[in-house]
Amino acid sequence: MSRPISASQQRSLSSSFKPSVLPYLIVVGFSFSAGGAAAQTTRSATILPAVTVQANHEENELPPAYAGGQMAKGGSLGVLGVRDVMSTPFSTVNYTSALIEDTQARTLADVITNDASVRTTTSTGGFGEDFQIRGFAVGTGDVGLNGLYGLLSANRIPLEMVERVELLKGPGTLMRGIPPNGSIGGSINIITKRADDTPLTRVTATYTNKANLEGHLDLGRRFGENNAWGIRFNGVLRGGEASIRDGSQQLGLGTLALDYRGTRLRWSLDAIYQDDEIDDFRSQISFRPDITEIPSAPDGRIAFYPGTTLTQHDRTIASRLEYDLTENLTAHVGMGYRDNTVKQVFPIFVNPVTHARQGVDAEGNFGVMNSYYDSYSKTLSGDAGLQARFNTGSIGHLVALGATRLSQETGNAYSPGTTAVPSNIYDPAPLPPNAPARADTRRAAETTLDSIAITDTLSFAQERVLLTLGARRQTVDVDSYSTATGEKTGNYNASAVSPVVGIVIKPREDVALYGNFTEGLTRGTVVSPSYANAGEILKPYKSKQYEAGVKVDWGRITTTAAVFQLARPAAQADDANVYGYFGEQRNRGLELSAYGELRPGLRLMASAAFTQGKLTKTQGGINEGNTAPGVPSRTFNLGLDWDTPWVAGLSLNGRVSHTSSTYISSANTLRLPSVTTFDVGARYRTDVAGKEVVLRANIDNLTDKRYWLANGSFATNGAGRTFMLSASVDF
Repeated sequence: MSRPISASQQRSLSSSFKPSVLPYLIVVGFSFSAGGAAAQTTRSATILPAVTVQANHEENELPPAYAGGQMAKGGSLGVLGVRDVMSTPFSTVNYTSALIEDTQARTLADVITNDASVRTTTSTGGFGEDFQIRGFAVGTGDVGLNGLYGLLSANRIPLEMVERVELLKGPGTLMRGIPPNGSIGGSINIITKRADDTPLTRVTATYTNKANLEGHLDLGRRFGENNAWGIRFNGVLRGGEASIRDGSQQLGLGTLALDYRGTRLRWSLDAIYQDDEIDDFRSQISFRPDITEIPSAPDGRIAFYPGTTLTQHDRTIASRLEYDLTENLTAHVGMGYRDNTVKQVFPIFVNPVTHARQGVDAEGNFGVMNSYYDSYSKTLSGDAGLQARFNTGSIGHLVALGATRLSQETGNAYSPGTTAVPSNIYDPAPLPPNAPARADTRRAAETTLDSIAITDTLSFAQERVLLTLGARRQTVDVDSYSTATGEKTGNYNASAVSPVVGIVIKPREDVALYGNFTEGLTRGTVVSPSYANAGEILKPYKSKQYEAGVKVDWGRITTTAAVFQLARPAAQADDANVYGYFGEQRNRGLELSAYGELRPGLRLMASAAFTQGKLTKTQGGINEGNTAPGVPSRTFNLGLDWDTPWVAGLSLNGRVSHTSSTYISSANTLRLPSVTTFDVGARYRTDVAGKEVVLRANIDNLTDKRYWLANGSFATNGAGRTFMLSASVDF
């Protein structure tokens, strides 16, 4: 008689529910032959089918790469485990380190914007990186580190330490809990590098115009019996002028990853040290509401505020332990801590005479005042859970229980100057003198996000129907404090249950029809200093998503199509400049994608998104039915990577991205024009003195297009033409 598959067996499956270094293991009654090919299924009235397995330590137990190597066959979904794309009732994309390296991606934005449903709302060299997924904002501070929120830089995430980038479109509340900054458009998770069985010593030197240089050391070793112990180190030093004229972008990064992989016990530890320093960072601007036309975008190498500085220090340590209590019961616990400080010389838009808040006019004129704006955060993040595998008659189950907690203290200090000067976006004036004294940062808020989740994934009809049911009860507890007096000024405590229903139907092994309903709970934001109610903490709110789609694996190409509706309260300022939730933003869309290998040596990534963002249920009916600001109606991406037949080792690549015009105001009176950009690159692999050498060259924004990027009612100038050259040597 066969029996339910064991936890140790599940870690080595190389299809459908593929395990990884994360603690989430989920398998729902599939049968496989060694190497991952589908096998014939024999069923019993009371048991799941038997499984043949094969160890996969060579890939650190990550889901394998799909044809072409740029994408993975699956990825992690938090409490739902690690799943093959074809067995997932959601829209997911999983990028590999091969794509990161071959496109010379330096930060997260360089990777996830390969999908047309994702757009960056900031640009290279900015204060930070913010994204838009399905038309809703997603901040870098809401990116997960091996499944835990709050442990990565809230400004930008360097990719030298990253093995995989996992993208889930839509609310990820059930899967990983409430993100600290409330993103609902999608969930992003990065998987850090681990040592492979093959020893690695790689040195990379990179040059970015105009004069930015980088050195990167990547070192990995495994040792002990069966190579059970692993160590991976990544160190980066970067500095010099890059995308901003006369500016400077510097990075110091050091990461150490340790891991142990035993028969029943898996353990990992990550330590991250990151220092970012930017002089003349790329900033955002707003426009005066009385203008009728947006000024044309300035040169991409212009900083609107010469004299700005940003210094960020991050220290993170995180560990995870997983243990098979029995063949059918697995437990895990993970925990991490991050300490972050940010210091800024920060500009403020004002009328140069009255000092009242005022945006840019049609000629590009504005007034600017200087300030200091410093902040800190201390974050403790953890999760724990159990996963059990059993049967009820002919139905297979994997039941998971999970609990998460994120505790975060944040503080800030705002020190405005007293002098304003006139300026212009085409010829910016240096910032005027700053505040006479820089205030010390003081506590502004303490936030605790607790949750507990239960899920059950059931398999029916010879594993051709997979039904996922789950719910997460979440509690948001926030205390606010006056940064002037230190006194407690408010508290709110709210709880809600966020359900998920997802279904996958496979009429054929290579065709998956899916649908889902999800709800997200978002903690209220802390209102920024630019609004009349600065410092106020808004209450939590819910969002809802309905989605349906089809995925087809043609062997070496996978195509997907999805339709969705995602709605949430709209955040904006009223006529009194009070920021709050007034009305609702409802986005509906159609997404299409194709990725893989068109033929051996010719790789493809193509996608399109058609999104209708509407303002509904607005306060007093104002702007009712208008297009949501910053949401493009059409976005397209096409990327090709080709191994040339006439020169061994030579590959060429290119990408074209198009974003339609977007409104910059809720009144729909101002619109930013559409933009199309082109990126090209080449790489050459060869041996020099018995060492593998890879030479890479990339040009972003080939035509040096001048364009605006929209971020709600704000905008920034996109980076101009950028050259990158690198050489990697494996010793």
